[in-house]
Amino acid sequence: MNDDDGLEQELREATQGLTFMSESDYPVEVVRWDKSTEPTPEFLRRLAGEDAQAPVETTTVEEFFRVAASETEWKGAAEIETARRYQKLVKLLEGLSDLTVYRVGTINIPVYVVGRSASGDWLGVATRVVET
Repeated sequence: MNDDDGLEQELREATQGLTFMSESDYPVEVVRWDKSTEPTPEFLRRLAGEDAQAPVETTTVEEFFRVAASETEWKGAAEIETARRYQKLVKLLEGLSDLTVYRVGTINIPVYVVGRSASGDWLGVATRVVET
């Protein structure tokens, strides 16, 4: 097993049963793209099934996971446990270079959190957020 496979397995374990909350909950799933695949707006639109004019926005991992990974006082024990799972996930993702969050489209938005692994492949997680 190479370093990429090991990290991919760690990401799979970290995301098992994990959902991202917005106006609806969606699973967090591991993605891996070959190093020859660049996360261009065109590629991301095709992957998400969006039209050629759909917006592609970027943000930071810290901003995207800010609420999910926070341990605010209003969260109960289960929410704190989930926040700590997100903290672990963020730490794993931060081991990637060129780490970026891509949001594709509007309202029901596919989100890809990817960076380059040691081999140059793109590795990370994907989910959806609903914003009306």
